[in-house]
Amino acid sequence: MSYEPVAGTPQIERRILRRPEVEAKVGLKRAQIYTLMREDKFPKAIRLGVRAVGWDSIEIDQWILDRLKVRV
Repeated sequence: MSYEPVAGTPQIERRILRRPEVEAKVGLKRAQIYTLMREDKFPKAIRLGVRAVGWDSIEIDQWILDRLKVRV
């Protein structure tokens, strides 16, 4: 999953989202997120430290958009 900005679209702020924010944004709990990551069906976490991970906000937004496209 990669994000390429389209000419003429506003710039989207890229930031690192921590797990509680990802859970709230996608509507999934921790176990579901990690299961989907193992199955390569959810963006991989980025290691931030020894015991800290986060997700790229643009990858999460793209994942949500992909789910909405499947719905149609």
